Amino acid sequence: MTEIAAEPWPEPPLAGTEAAAVLGALERRRATLAWKCSGLDAAGLRATLGTSAITLGGLLKHLAHVEDRHFARLWCGTPVGEGGLDQLGAYTTRSGERPNLRRVLLDLVEEYARHAGHADLIRESVDGLTGEDPPRWTW
Repeated sequence: MTEIAAEPWPEPPLAGTEAAAVLGALERRRATLAWKCSGLDAAGLRATLGTSAITLGGLLKHLAHVEDRHFARLWCGTPVGEGGLDQLGAYTTRSGERPNLRRVLLDLVEEYARHAGHADLIRESVDGLTGEDPPRWTW
């Protein structure tokens, strides 16, 4: 397998349109998976999961912390109004850019997607539960 070229890492725009933000998030996830698979020989690509210190409880705590940090740091308590996903948060980067609500939410979707895979593997090892979709809940 070939190495990933040393190019700038794909980043969704901080305040882009729906299409640019979603495509940017997809490209970042694709690049991440390609990077994690790069440089491995056939044996490396066939390797299975060993033991890990990651727990489902630890993942829940981590994701709660990430959500709190994203909204505390990037949104900085700015009220989320009815202005759609283009409204800007209070955080400003060194280059003067401010993330819009779309980017903050897409980053959270990516974080959950990344860890959902870990949760799949852990849960299967605990009691064999597998699957993609949770049961339909009735409230």
